[in-house]
Amino acid sequence: MWFKNLQLYRLTTPFALSPEQLSEKLAGQAFRSCGSQEPATLGWVPPLGRQASDLVHAANGCILLCARREERLLPSTVVREAVEERALEIEEREGRKVRRKERLDIKDNVVQELMPRAFVRSSLHYAYLDAPSGWLVVDAASAKRAEELVSLLRESVGTLPARLPATVDAPNAVMTHWLAGESAPAGFELEDECELRDPDSDGGVVRCKRQDLTAEEIQAHLRAGKRAVRLAVSWEDRLSCVVAEDLAVKRLRFLDLVQETAAEVEAEDEAARMDADFSIMTLELRRFIPALLALFGGEDTEAYTPGAGTAG
Repeated sequence: MWFKNLQLYRLTTPFALSPEQLSEKLAGQAFRSCGSQEPATLGWVPPLGRQASDLVHAANGCILLCARREERLLPSTVVREAVEERALEIEEREGRKVRRKERLDIKDNVVQELMPRAFVRSSLHYAYLDAPSGWLVVDAASAKRAEELVSLLRESVGTLPARLPATVDAPNAVMTHWLAGESAPAGFELEDECELRDPDSDGGVVRCKRQDLTAEEIQAHLRAGKRAVRLAVSWEDRLSCVVAEDLAVKRLRFLDLVQETAAEVEAEDEAARMDADFSIMTLELRRFIPALLALFGGEDTEAYTPGAGTAG
């Protein structure tokens, strides 16, 4: 139970539901498989796996959630070939050209016929609510997937005032200063990966991996006006990650100090192992998230005032 990505949402009002109350709410949006004509479904499943029944798991004041997404895979090339074959048959049989509107009708019929036979793929998406700290943390590699889970949670509980985090200082400006030679704050070290982007919408992008970030070629890009939009860092020898300019955390890894602590905990089964790992992970992230935001001047609380908008 180790998150690999962090999409952060600040809860702008206290989350008052108990784990038991939240579980009851989630039951109304429990997972069900795709119907024969449904391209995808999303619903809640027990976060501790198939052997569990509760739709939430609580530890350290945090509540773990899991959404299962199921989708039918219908490749566009298969649909296109079937449409072309049917259009060609009509043209040869009736001696006329199949126009665009008729092709669209043919496509709708093809999709309707093929959808029930399409392969089905499913995936699990985890998140946790840290009500004492005021965070919803989603393990998602993309903002789109995170927003899907947040929207499902909002539908399940009725309301969920939450915002993407905002900081006093612009993250891309601060990260650019570090690359230009300014020391990173205590506890943080630059790693060997970054992404530089020209502020101009048509400007270039440079991605560096396994690279000395103090090298002259990096400095040359900075002097040319590029800014750091992603930067790999480590924190207190406990975790490493790539921080993006929107404060998303990618490729999160918990390092040996944390993994050794987890290994010392004896677990009788998979559910107990997940519980132990979740407890350790959330304790680490309770320290890391405030430290991350402090890098960029702390949170901009004015961004959370009424009327400033909500996430999702």
